[in-house]
Amino acid sequence: MTSKLEIRGLNRSFDGVPVLKDLSLDVAEGEFVSILGPSGSGKSTTFSVLTGALSPTSGEVRVDGRLLSESPGRFAFMPQKDALLPWRKVIDNLTLGLEVAGMRRKEARRKVEPLLETFGLAGYEHSHPAQLSGGMRQRAALLRTVVQDREVLLLDEPFGALDALTRARMQQWLERVREEYRWTVLLITHDVREAVFLSDRVYVFSPRPATVVECVEVGLPRPRTVDAYADPAFTRIENELLRTLLEEEK
Repeated sequence: MTSKLEIRGLNRSFDGVPVLKDLSLDVAEGEFVSILGPSGSGKSTTFSVLTGALSPTSGEVRVDGRLLSESPGRFAFMPQKDALLPWRKVIDNLTLGLEVAGMRRKEARRKVEPLLETFGLAGYEHSHPAQLSGGMRQRAALLRTVVQDREVLLLDEPFGALDALTRARMQQWLERVREEYRWTVLLITHDVREAVFLSDRVYVFSPRPATVVECVEVGLPRPRTVDAYADPAFTRIENELLRTLLEEEK
């Protein structure tokens, strides 16, 4: 497959302390790729470089073969917290990114409204975030992200704050809607099972300074349902990733 995103030899230091070291990875068009790694290993720093919040010390990032510095704004970023503004109604939270980009509010609402049903938010447009469940808030945050029509979605532990049952439901929901829309996704997660369930491939980062120590092809058939957890291949991949993570943390 042709690479949509290529990171080659990426290095980043803070005050002389290396955080990323010769980091290389790629994501193909329409692929779902996860990053696993110890806390503090540099996963979020990688996203900060991709979004332009940080400049690399050295190395390069390309999207569709072009240097990111020559074509910024190719990524839509969803942080760990939903970051919904409590004083704005749901519909106005959903349109916020479009409005910041210069779209008129009425036009932004027209763009968001067809997606409300798919994201399970129909009927809650005029509610405030405090009236939503945790899962609904995360769906709202994801809708706000994807409606910007950027080429790659960067998801930084989007379900990390949810309880186990809600998290499992959100993973299955994301699997369904991603199959429909075929987004290109790069996900940061600490949840090995989540990575296996959602991903086509999983990169494992070393402790800081981060470099890739393993890339695992998942290869399980899609669409995936709760039955995937009982597949011996699922268990084998999960155990392989967990062993690698534990070895790296020794």
